[in-house]
Amino acid sequence: MSQPLAHRPSTSRAAAPAAAETGADDARLGRGWPYLLALTLVAMATLLAFVVENLIAAPNLTLIFVLPVIIAATGFGWGPALVAAAGGVLAFDFFFTEPRYSFRIASASDLWAAALLLVIAAIVSTVAAEARRRALETARAAEQAQALQGLAHLVIEARPAGEIVQAAADALTQIFHAPAAIFLERGGRLEAVAKAGGATITGDVAEAAEGALRSHLATRSETYPYDRSPFDLWPVQTPGGRRYVLGVDFTHGERERPATPQRFVDVVSGYLAAAPAKA
Repeated sequence: MSQPLAHRPSTSRAAAPAAAETGADDARLGRGWPYLLALTLVAMATLLAFVVENLIAAPNLTLIFVLPVIIAATGFGWGPALVAAAGGVLAFDFFFTEPRYSFRIASASDLWAAALLLVIAAIVSTVAAEARRRALETARAAEQAQALQGLAHLVIEARPAGEIVQAAADALTQIFHAPAAIFLERGGRLEAVAKAGGATITGDVAEAAEGALRSHLATRSETYPYDRSPFDLWPVQTPGGRRYVLGVDFTHGERERPATPQRFVDVVSGYLAAAPAKA
């Protein structure tokens, strides 16, 4: 059930910074685990190199340390791949070149092998990471198209307005991988009529939504004068006179805020404009 924004209590201003700090810590941990896995792969490659070092020459051991780079690049991207490349070179230098357990390299052939490992790892990581980036972009584009297609089908089928509005909120969450909410002006008051992705509507968000509706201007999250609202908000007025505000909480999203979210918001707004005037 939707609630009038005017009667929603605002969150405690003392609790808000603590929650934001906790979310930031979780985000940092989430971003750090691929690098830890990359170093784990290097450690596994080092153990494998110890097992086979009596079977192959030291320069050929470098090929083993290319494997973590390939896995990290294809699985996690360029940053973890670079860590795997640097870790592999250091591990090879420290454990498998003379003098052992030192970062000095006495043999010219070992020095050449270490340098070649670094070059090969850099090239492989760049190529693999670029291939991964393109694959992710293709998958995201397909996911975004699927979300808009589902919303379009509801509009074509002339489903009730409430169902279309909720589907629009779901589409925003699916497109941006972030909490989303849609507000509708009814009886002179702005109400949250649809939420998705675990969106939380506080008094600060309500105030920002009302401000966006009054000014007819999009507002950015955590910027003056609504610096306590985590939502980006876009006001929308349909040809039939309905007034919506679309909101996306990028600060709690799984991905960073895209450079041009407006183009997807415009498409979702167009479908809302085509929805029936009444449920």
